[in-house]
Formats: sequence, structure tokens, C-alpha cells
Amino acid sequence: MKQYLKKKGIKIGVIVLAVVLISGVAIGVSGGKGGLLRGASGAVRTPVQKVVGSVADWLEGIYGYMYNYDNLKAENEALQAQLAKAQEEARAGAQAEQENERLRNLLGFTEKHSDLDLQSAKVVARTASNWSSTFTISKGENDGIAVGDPVITEYGALVGTVKELGGDWATVSTVIDAATSIGSIASESGATGMIIGDYKLMQQGMTKLTYLPTDSQIFSGDTVLTSGVGGSYPEGLVIGTISSVQTEAGGQVEYGLVKPYSDLNALVQVFVIKDFDVVK
Repeated sequence: MKQYLKKKGIKIGVIVLAVVLISGVAIGVSGGKGGLLRGASGAVRTPVQKVVGSVADWLEGIYGYMYNYDNLKAENEALQAQLAKAQEEARAGAQAEQENERLRNLLGFTEKHSDLDLQSAKVVARTASNWSSTFTISKGENDGIAVGDPVITEYGALVGTVKELGGDWATVSTVIDAATSIGSIASESGATGMIIGDYKLMQQGMTKLTYLPTDSQIFSGDTVLTSGVGGSYPEGLVIGTISSVQTEAGGQVEYGLVKPYSDLNALVQVFVIKDFDVVK
């Protein structure tokens, strides 16, 4: 409607004014017994002046409305652009603050582990498979990363291992992946074992600590760390917490269900350990 008035307003005004003038003249002619010109002049002048004034006011109102509408629309668009820019700046600021926080936490961790050679990387994709638990990062072979390199968070929590890579990307197999095998230790009890992936547990976001010595004990709430045995992982990286202790069908062999320390679905930035001192 607004666009219609904007485009057709002048034409409508001219047509209305013409109709009024013709109608006024016709009235003057039909009732003008004292002379055509004088009658027309007397009959038409005053009504026409009033109608013309009304039409002018009406047209002025229409154009005033359209003018105000255009101004309000332009102002609204400008405010929306300003809001979008402010929101973008706020998001960028929040992301920068979060990254600074991660780097501060990493600094505290690396001060205690000066032997680690780390490469920062962004998580750029996640798999949606029932058969594996992996994610892709933004760094690869060109950055000195190799297959088998451990991947941690800024807190020193192990989240996975480099499984495959290209020049500028790498696929990381997480600690709950069915193919996972990590030498581990329950820090409170000192029981050593292996973190072994399991398809069923992977669907629940869990893994298990098994292959424990027959005389060892583990407890719910124990923290599970990398043992460093075998040289594939640095010693003391946090893997997760034992959420419950289970037994095999025969009731003899114990194993612990382990919940990862980090939320694997919320990872934004990770750090690849390219080199470290091996435990001897």
C-alpha cells in the first residue's frame, strides 16, 4: 500500500482535483440563470476553493506519511546494521577472552611440563559416526604434527591421538574411540591398567579402565592418568574419572567405567604434543 501510494499518489491527486473542478463547473452551469459566467463563478468559486484546500491537505498528509515512513525505515535499517556490528564485536571479544583464558591455563600447565613441544590448533569438524569418535583440527604435517601425537586441552587433559593427517589438517581419535588403547594408572590407588575403547560405551560418551592386576583395587571417583609406559604418551595427563566399578560376567575381573575429564563435544581449541621426554 505504501509503495502504491508513493508511486501513484500524484496521479490520484490530479484525478481527484479534476473531478472536483468538473463537478463544480457542472453545478454552476446547471443553476446559472443570471448569466453563465457569473453563475459559474459564484457557484463554483467557494466550493472549489474548499475542496482544493482539502485535497491539498490530503495530498500533503500522504506525502508527509510516506516521507516519515521512508525516514523511519532508513533509521531502522541503520540501527539494525549497528546492532549486528555490535553483536559481532561482542562475539569476537568473547572469543578472544576465551582464547586468552585457555592460553593462561596452558601457561600454568607448561610451566610444570617444560619438556612438552606443543602446537595449538582449532577444532574445525566432528564426525557423526556410530563406529568412531573423531574430530578434525586445523593443523597438520606442515606444522610438524605426526600420526600418534597426543592431543590435550589447556588444562593438560588428554582428549585423543592424531590418527590421520594432511598438510594443513589432522584427524584426532578421541579417548573414547573404540580403537583407543592407552597405558593408564588410577592415581588414588596406584592401580595400573589400560584405557580400552568399547563401541557400546562410546555411544554413552564413556570408556573403561581394564587389564588391572588381580590384587589391585579401584574406586569410584578415582582420577585416571596416563602412566607413560610404552612411550606413546607423557606421564600424568588426566584422562578422566572412574564413575563406577564393574565386574565381568564371571564376577572375578574388575574394570572401571571412565568419564572423560573434558567435554569432547565442546572442544574449540586443542594442543598437539609434538615431542616430550619419554619415561625410562
